[in-house]
Amino acid sequence: MSELHIFLVFAFVFGAVVGSFLNVCIYRIPAEKSIVSPPSSCPACGHQIRWFENIPIVSYLFLRGRCSACRIKISPRYPAVEALTGFLFALTFFYFGFAAATIVYLVFVAALVVVTFIDLDHQIIPDVISLPGILVGFGGSFFVPWVTWYDSIFGILLGGGSLLAVAWSYEKLTGREGMGGGDIKLLAMFGAFLGWQAVFPIIFLASLAGTLIGVPLMLVQKGDTRLAIPFGPFLAFAAVVYLFWGQMLISWYLGLIS
Repeated sequence: MSELHIFLVFAFVFGAVVGSFLNVCIYRIPAEKSIVSPPSSCPACGHQIRWFENIPIVSYLFLRGRCSACRIKISPRYPAVEALTGFLFALTFFYFGFAAATIVYLVFVAALVVVTFIDLDHQIIPDVISLPGILVGFGGSFFVPWVTWYDSIFGILLGGGSLLAVAWSYEKLTGREGMGGGDIKLLAMFGAFLGWQAVFPIIFLASLAGTLIGVPLMLVQKGDTRLAIPFGPFLAFAAVVYLFWGQMLISWYLGLIS
């Protein structure tokens, strides 16, 4: 096994451990509970989870997806979040190597995981993630060579302002709210981390993914156009695509039209 593979395995394991903590955040932040205490426990019987029952992915497989005390089934989403976070951490190390930018973007992808699953569960994007994320993203611009501090500031303004304009226009045309304030703050956070250049590609990719998934879903729901579909996960997906492959996709697109 090469040195690169060893570091990628380490990054995956580290990400899975972080993912275990993100599961706590996903569950407790919407409930406005502390993410530090009390220790994790079974929501059904209250059994306090011991350290060897909380090893990411491994413990779930060893326990066969059930609580060791009451044997109730544990949601497979817990190891899925751990595996997803591990994958994103390994991908971040692979693309950015050992650099200050890697730390910045590890924080970024971890925030995306939390935002995605909270929005899927509750259709909210907590300010406790997006607002501090804007500040962290701006601070991170001083450690990312390809995103200047003024790129970050302009990204915050353009990201928040563009979705605010879309939301205002949609409400005026239809008479109902089509996009929450959480999405607006989230895109402002993306602009802070990735710069203003990322804003419109992310909106385009998120809208495309939302159309490809949302339209079939509305057809299944018998054409209910009022069906609430959280946009946060699509924005998060688009942000990940842009982070790792954005420049390649832009170069490919410009090659097609030139």
